[in-house]
Amino acid sequence: MNNANLQLEGLYLAIAAITNALEAKGVLTKTEIQDALKRAEQAALGEDRSIEDLSPAHRDAMAFPARFLMVANAAPAENLSFYALAKQVGQTKGPHNDQR
Repeated sequence: MNNANLQLEGLYLAIAAITNALEAKGVLTKTEIQDALKRAEQAALGEDRSIEDLSPAHRDAMAFPARFLMVANAAPAENLSFYALAKQVGQTKGPHNDQR
């Protein structure tokens, strides 16, 4: 496996742990975290970007970090398994605008 992929997996898990800590400390609610991550997902897929030339797989790749963190935010803090959470992302993502 590519080392960069492993580093990204670790980074996603670290950010998920930080968002869980922010919620546990009462700094942000789960809803506030979810809303921020939804905004990040929309920014990655936003209409102001020239995404029309990107394949659905490339659009999914751009949205994956925000989607992963949304799933992690909804999971219990002790269940931060990269592969389990990534699988949930694949199972829960919706169709692209051009696939509806």
